Amino acid sequence: MSWLPKSPKARRRLWVVIAAAPVLALAVGLSLWAMKDNVTFFYSPSEVTPQKVPAGQMIRLGGLVEAGSVQKAADGSVVFVVTDNGATAQVIYQGDLPDLFREGQGIVAQGSFRPDRVFEASQVLAKHDETYMPREVADRLKEKGEWRPDDAAAPAVAAQQGT
Repeated sequence: MSWLPKSPKARRRLWVVIAAAPVLALAVGLSLWAMKDNVTFFYSPSEVTPQKVPAGQMIRLGGLVEAGSVQKAADGSVVFVVTDNGATAQVIYQGDLPDLFREGQGIVAQGSFRPDRVFEASQVLAKHDETYMPREVADRLKEKGEWRPDDAAAPAVAAQQGT
């Protein structure tokens, strides 16, 4: 065993590290495995195919609220359509919408698809002022060439996004 250190103290440290490494790896592995159900992925309406996002899987759906699509029901639920100008997804939400929620604005809704492919949101997040859009939504719209902030808002958006 020529690879072992000659010092008894160093040899003892090496054996402690060798014994602790598998225990630490097991703890990290079990932690990651336990948290896998709590991870929420972000998708745009173009990406939410039944193969990628099965019914019941918790995700975040982001895009723009389509103009003329918001319908409020007597039971307090709201139905609206989210689009990335490439595809659309119908969203139903039970509860109070954020004060800044309106048509044509970027939102992120957290929830899951029902078997009929209607997105049932448990939470809806809206932008906080007229120049901000959630980074994921802006990135997806930019990829598709659909999102173009006006010239005055562009520097503010870039500054907020850290670019």
